[in-house]
This record gives sequence, structure tokens and C-alpha cells, in this order.
Amino acid sequence: MVQSGHARASARGSKILNAFFQSTIARTAGFNSVDIAQMHPVSWLGMDVLMFIGGGPAGTAGGLKVTTFGVLFFIAWTEIRGGAAVPVLGKQLSRSVQREAITLVVLAVGAVVAGTMLLMLSDINLGLDRALFEVVSAFATVGLSTGITASLSSFAQVVLICLMFLGRLGPVTVATAIAVGRQPRAYELPKERPLIG
Repeated sequence: MVQSGHARASARGSKILNAFFQSTIARTAGFNSVDIAQMHPVSWLGMDVLMFIGGGPAGTAGGLKVTTFGVLFFIAWTEIRGGAAVPVLGKQLSRSVQREAITLVVLAVGAVVAGTMLLMLSDINLGLDRALFEVVSAFATVGLSTGITASLSSFAQVVLICLMFLGRLGPVTVATAIAVGRQPRAYELPKERPLIG
């Protein structure tokens, strides 16, 4: 009975350690301590979110970076509370930073959705959960796979290659282009308030 209890505690500890390890690795480097193909689709979806967000902005991790999603969180929180300026830890976020974050996320979501659709069109039997996992892993340059990459068509593999290239260079390039390519305007357009929601 004691050994059985000890074995259960050891198995529980192993599960917690594997969960922590996989959640950390999903944001950076593609190692895996468990068979990704055998994981539950809900676990894949959770890893999709972690891969898409990625790591810190000063590191080499893929994804859109935690600061980008932090900015989005504070924008949403300010909007919910009815504020005008976006306060973060006693300071105010500039409108240009807000626009950069929103632009990066919209472009990234568009690339992931388009890539997922292309993968599913190239292979009728490919489910949304596996296709999305492969696409997000490629875009975030994580390197994890559910084991289907080798069996995909050449077209689907080219799509994944393009997503890896876009994911590595795209967000940085877009952010630089937004920051550097500003042209001052000598006039101001009239304001418009479209209905949202």
C-alpha cells in the first residue's frame, strides 16, 4: 500500500514536471519530454496559445512576445474601464506603441489563419487541431510537431517554411517599418466614429 501511494505521488510529480517543462519549452525551443502526437487536443490548443505569445522581447524566443500581449491587455483594460490614456505602472503608453502592438497581432493572426486554411485545403483528412498546431509552431519558430509534418504534401511543407521565415523576420520587420517609415503630415483628416461591436 505504501509503494502504491508512493508510485501515485511519483506519477503526479512527473506529470507536473512535464507540464511545467512543456509550457516553458512551448515558448522557446521545441524540445519535448512527452509524445506531442499523443496529447489531448485541448493541450495542443493551450500550447498553441503559449507558442503564439512566445517569450520576452530581448530573447531569441519566437512568437509575438509577452510585451505585445501585455500592451494589448492594458489597452483592453483601459477601454473596459472607460479611460482615454493607457496607464501602465504609473506611466502612459504612447499611441504609436498601441498601434504597433495591434498591427502585429492582426497580421500574425491573419498569417496563422491563412496558413491553417492552406494546410487543411492541401490535405482533406487533416483536422483543425493538428493543422493549427503545426502552423503556430512554424510561425513561432518553436519546432514542435504532432508528427504529421513529414507526411504533408510538398505544398503544405512550403507553406510551413514560408510561415517560419515570416515568423522569424515578419514581426521585427513590420515593427521597424512602422517605427522608421513615419511621414509627418501637414494636415489632419476629419475624425470618424464607426459603430464597434
